[in-house]
Amino acid sequence: MKTLVSLCFLFVLIPLALADEEISDATNEAAIAIAAQHDAATLVVDTAFVAEAMERGALLWDARAQEEYRKGHIPGALNIGDPLRVLRSENSEDFISQELIEDMLGGAGIDPVKEIIVYAGKASPSAFFGLYALQYFGADNVRVYHGGVDDWKAAGRPISAQTTDPKSIKLSLTPRPQIAIDTSEVISKLDRSEVQILDVRTQREFDGEDIRALRGGHIVGAINIPFERNMTGLSPRKPGAPPPNSKDALALKSDTDLRALYALLDPDKETIVYCQSGSRASVTAAVLKDLGFKNVRVYDSSWLDYGNTLDAPAEDVKFFNVGLFSNRMGALMKRVEDQEKELASLRENKKQ
Repeated sequence: MKTLVSLCFLFVLIPLALADEEISDATNEAAIAIAAQHDAATLVVDTAFVAEAMERGALLWDARAQEEYRKGHIPGALNIGDPLRVLRSENSEDFISQELIEDMLGGAGIDPVKEIIVYAGKASPSAFFGLYALQYFGADNVRVYHGGVDDWKAAGRPISAQTTDPKSIKLSLTPRPQIAIDTSEVISKLDRSEVQILDVRTQREFDGEDIRALRGGHIVGAINIPFERNMTGLSPRKPGAPPPNSKDALALKSDTDLRALYALLDPDKETIVYCQSGSRASVTAAVLKDLGFKNVRVYDSSWLDYGNTLDAPAEDVKFFNVGLFSNRMGALMKRVEDQEKELASLRENKKQ
């Protein structure tokens, strides 16, 4: 994420080691190469990085809904709508067919072969899911701008309301199933010492109190670290710190704080990250990769599928009360019908 500290140490220690000798051109070139490699491995980038990438011709993918994009976006950015909506089935929230995705991305000129930076609103899971989608379908040179359009505006950078005319391309994507995982494989990896499972939902979802499938609870052995804790807004507040509802509170924590947050996890183990349907998991997955976790996999069907797979081993299980839900829905529908009748009566009285 941030290379400044490591680079400072690099350029301070080299002169000390060589005393009064001149630093050779080879050493300078090596330092530049190290910095370039570090930047290439960084997934989450800032405003300065985005501006430099634009100068070298990188593509920008605005991963917000089209109406938000039309109100104002980073100049030249491409848009297909919110990837959480347009790239996934409404019911299963799994990817739509590869053919449709190829047509959608290709029609917008979003070429996974090129350098791409995905952004949305600050800390938006939509941008991180866009990153994950591109990685899944073969992109190597893709990053996510965590601060998004909010940080861009705050930095006084230009905003455009002019729709970018895309150069349509024909795509033939090659999925990378190894960066994802499905329900059957998750079940097969339970109780394996070389695998760790991270649940990034809220505490109430994890405990089975907030039920969003046929049953609530969590995968056996999962560790719960809600994805919001990646941001500074949930850190203990210091004097003068921004309130939790401000944009500044959505800034990503420092590497030091993030390493402390995930101290219970082993970066060398296979790490399965899940939430309700993969969106929040994609945020934490990118953070973990930038922290050096070697094998991070997104369980994008997440609890939506696992919670509905009734023989999948789970803890803190609480079942969805269909009868109670039906009664509440019935009562709500009756209230709506009564209000509609009342409105109709008022309109009729007005006519008279």
